[in-house]
Amino acid sequence: MGLPPTLGWARVLGVGGIPTRVAVLVAVPLAVVALVAGCAARPAPPGRPVRQPTGVVASPAPASRAPTSAVPPAARTITVLGAGDVLLHPPLWEQAAADARAEGRSGYDFEPVFAAVKPDVSAADLAVCHLETPLGRAAGPFSGYPSFSVPPQIAGAIKDTGFDTCSTASNHTLDAGETGVYRTVGALDSAGVRHAGSYRSAAAQQTPNIVDVHGVKVAQLSYTFGVNGRPRPAGKAWIVNLIDPAAIIAEARRARAAGAQIVVVSMHWGTEYDFDADADQRRWAAQLLTAPEIDLILGCHAHVVQPFEKINGRWVVYGMGNEVARHADPVDASREGVMPRFTFAQTAPGQWRVTRAEAVLTWVDLAPAIRLVDLPRALADPNTSAAQRATYQGAYTRIRAHLLGRAADRAGLVVARP
Repeated sequence: MGLPPTLGWARVLGVGGIPTRVAVLVAVPLAVVALVAGCAARPAPPGRPVRQPTGVVASPAPASRAPTSAVPPAARTITVLGAGDVLLHPPLWEQAAADARAEGRSGYDFEPVFAAVKPDVSAADLAVCHLETPLGRAAGPFSGYPSFSVPPQIAGAIKDTGFDTCSTASNHTLDAGETGVYRTVGALDSAGVRHAGSYRSAAAQQTPNIVDVHGVKVAQLSYTFGVNGRPRPAGKAWIVNLIDPAAIIAEARRARAAGAQIVVVSMHWGTEYDFDADADQRRWAAQLLTAPEIDLILGCHAHVVQPFEKINGRWVVYGMGNEVARHADPVDASREGVMPRFTFAQTAPGQWRVTRAEAVLTWVDLAPAIRLVDLPRALADPNTSAAQRATYQGAYTRIRAHLLGRAADRAGLVVARP
């Protein structure tokens, strides 16, 4: 979670005793067939050097245009950034093992995979990830599709990249059973990353995930359409949230009652490899964005980028694609992603609305190493080769077209340009 130079940090205990950084505000404005390997249905740690992304140039300025909504010049603002599926296939942990060996260490180092997007992620006031796969034991054994259990070292990389909170409700949540859920939330707790969607207890499931963002309380909720037909343990339906609009709205109301001023809902939904929202997504989005308690929806699961749309004055991102994945059949569409970035402005005491919606486009390079690419930065980098530039420009053009499939540009969406 990025902090402007005019803010100071205080450290307190958040929900569940997890340390939370709180900022003291001094100056306010801040500027197609199912694929075999797909889903079937901030500071560096002590003692480790801070890794700087290679080949990265200064963050590109967003396209110049009027903001989504006019607000008073002195309005307080915060930025909320989302990201698509963190979906670990075996080649990804093999890459992490190779990166650790290159540093003279054993184990797994996922940080180089994410390094290029760290500037944007860590600059956001609140960065939200989606951890799709359950985590295994530190030494394994690990497994990929169809039942995932992946290296827990990914939790540290998520934190290092700058993510503050993650959704964990997905169709793979129960792949490693009840113990897999407990390992996953435990690893995120140990890394200092907040989470929602799967739980250790009924009490945890009933306690909204609320993050203090520079004195603004933001709730993140997380739900999935299903768990690949696996039954939830007897008497433990609370272990993972399944989509039920009435339940989601009820949790949003609990979050508001607990002090949340902004509510973000992460939804694992949609039809895989479909570039548009399906009927369920559209119906659920309309229901949820009718509720005044919900401010923003971030969608995952389809493994391709789907449109943004504004409904009742609020935004839904139907599908952010993959943040990072390495499917067995790595078609271009599954290598494309988007990190939506929303600026919330305070319109009255305790009341916030989105005044700017932006999209940062991403791509996954597979060779010579698996690396996440920030496309606007890479296209602006003079060190990007001609061959890379052609690949990146093609991805940028395709992703942009998918994002605007429901006329989001006319509603104010700004697609970050090189």
